[in-house]
Amino acid sequence: QVQLVESGGGLVQVGGSLRLSCIGSGRNFNDYPMAWFRQAPGREREFVSAIRWQSVRKYYADSVKGRFTISRDNAQNAMYLQMDNLSPDDTAVYSCAARTKDCSDVECPDAKNYDYWGQGTQVTVSS
Repeated sequence: QVQLVESGGGLVQVGGSLRLSCIGSGRNFNDYPMAWFRQAPGREREFVSAIRWQSVRKYYADSVKGRFTISRDNAQNAMYLQMDNLSPDDTAVYSCAARTKDCSDVECPDAKNYDYWGQGTQVTVSS
């Protein structure tokens, strides 16, 4: 059974930090892109960050550049998102996703190009 499981969400104050984890199982994702997306109440799901095979390229939404850092650990079949200087605007359910083939610069940030999804983890930033 192929699964992606997120963890690390929670409640933090403005300016705080969280580190999200996404652990894959049932399939080797090490050679393929993985990404983070988020959806806030009343808003459409949006791209947050993505990372390609061997971390050859990373992508960040403009809203998180300089504050979030994406990484992966091939030995653990895992992906991480370090989130610093959090704002109430970052409050959302964060989901990880994986693609079963490589993606281009255009494809990597697009949710429709991902094949597997986790259940999501809630991040709440209080003001």
